[in-house]
Amino acid sequence: MEIREKVFTNLRHVKEKNPLIHHITNYVTVNDCANIVLAIGGSPVMADDLEEVAEMVGFASALVLNIGTLNSRTIESMLVAGLRAKELGIPVIFDPVGVGATNLRTNTSEKLIGKLKPEVIRGNMSEIKVLAGLEVAIKGVDSLADEQDGSIVAKKFASELGSVIAITGKTDVISDGSQVCLLDNGHKILADVTGTGCMTTSLVGTFCGVNKDYFTATVSGIISMGLAGEIAHASLRHGEGIGTFRARLLDSIYNLTPEILAKEGKIRYE
Repeated sequence: MEIREKVFTNLRHVKEKNPLIHHITNYVTVNDCANIVLAIGGSPVMADDLEEVAEMVGFASALVLNIGTLNSRTIESMLVAGLRAKELGIPVIFDPVGVGATNLRTNTSEKLIGKLKPEVIRGNMSEIKVLAGLEVAIKGVDSLADEQDGSIVAKKFASELGSVIAITGKTDVISDGSQVCLLDNGHKILADVTGTGCMTTSLVGTFCGVNKDYFTATVSGIISMGLAGEIAHASLRHGEGIGTFRARLLDSIYNLTPEILAKEGKIRYE
């Protein structure tokens, strides 16, 4: 089955199966992440207390870990939930928000990756380069890295880790170490709304919850966000801005269909 057909099938399966996606995530964007999962057809749960995470993850189809608002309490919860997920064969999707900005973020990311071996890691170019041990300039949680050579970085790092690596940016790059997929959907306005990266990771987690082919599941989540961003932006009228766009983004995800993906999805291999 060609990757486009797999993406369409993945969307159908999400809407049919309504997978439970357990998040330990960024409190700035937790509501957005929950709503984006609901909009695509999944069921979110945002549980991070140490007393319940191991039990909760046992009900889930995927676990999303996001270090955007990192603290010592959630670090321990992420480790406990992640180790339980690995025991149960539940995929772990990791979003290393702002890694490299502080030692805490970098050390925590390295620890989580080392102990949990996430099935998917999604970040911007700066974040992925930091994790791969490359020199890069950073600004808080924002990427300043040149997106050139993204395919080389993603493929090499994916091969080293045995994980799917996704670099989101103007052109999104996804690799499992042997193949590289490039996605050209999206709009620059997505970068003006807090949480679109976190929401993209949640979409990836939702698709990973219905398909053990984590490469195509990752492609499905990222292209869904990119295409929804295009549709939401195109719907804006004069005088409407990022507030309206944010609401329309959720609408566009909610109304996304395999037919829309087939017509508008821009997928290519390198």
